[in-house]
Amino acid sequence: MASCSYRSSSFTLAVVFICSLLVASCANFDQEFDVTWGNGRGTILNNGQLLSLSLDKASGSGFESKKEYMFGKVDMQLKLVPGNSAGIVTAYYMKSPGSNWDEIDFEFLGNLSGDPYTVHTNVFSQGKGDREQQFHLWFDPTADFHTYSILWNNQRIIFSVDGTPIREFKNLESIGVPFPKQQPMRIYSSIWNADDWATRGGLVKTDWSGAPFTASYRNFKAEACTVSAGKPSCTSNNSWQRQQLGATSQQRLLWVQKNHMIYNYCTDTKRFPQGFPPECSH
Repeated sequence: MASCSYRSSSFTLAVVFICSLLVASCANFDQEFDVTWGNGRGTILNNGQLLSLSLDKASGSGFESKKEYMFGKVDMQLKLVPGNSAGIVTAYYMKSPGSNWDEIDFEFLGNLSGDPYTVHTNVFSQGKGDREQQFHLWFDPTADFHTYSILWNNQRIIFSVDGTPIREFKNLESIGVPFPKQQPMRIYSSIWNADDWATRGGLVKTDWSGAPFTASYRNFKAEACTVSAGKPSCTSNNSWQRQQLGATSQQRLLWVQKNHMIYNYCTDTKRFPQGFPPECSH
């Protein structure tokens, strides 16, 4: 096995990743994840090939990865709650522990039947977030499974849906913008009631007559460096370490942001009357 340079005292992974542990095939949920709360509302099915999370009036549910990841590309196929999902949030994200945590978020905000889901994205570094961008998808995310991906390397974070990039957050430490690169993260997902804010600012409440509400997961794949006992192991396919958006991907990103973005913190003058955060100019 080739080596990785790694400083365990600060959990900083060096620039060079040349490792050979292949973990990139579609994974078994029993082997990769633990259902951590929900008292039976989270279930692994089909010999580990499918996972479901449910919400009723008593409780939601959630799971987390057994492994910690330090950079990589992770894919998960989700099928969201159908019908009237107003007030319900399904979250899929990466997060480190502690008060100065790093986090990379997908959150899916439910809506009334026939109205689109809102895809809420955010990036936290050293406990600071407030970098929200929101989108409406160009398809019905409840009719079938779709792939939601996070690419995280030293240079950038890219959020993608079915291979189409919807957001890029670049490493701009050179101008004083913190970037997640020192703390390993686990993968989490949960479903929960957030009808105080999730749909139309909390005006539309959850209709519990439709409970239980269920989101489903399959085909998890990670090409990544995992961390165990302070030591990293990385996939043999390490193209994600240098991956960036090519010309075609840039065009697709611009198409999404022009036609499907509904909120961008970098254009919210009421929120930032004294000027936008520095990354917004890049």
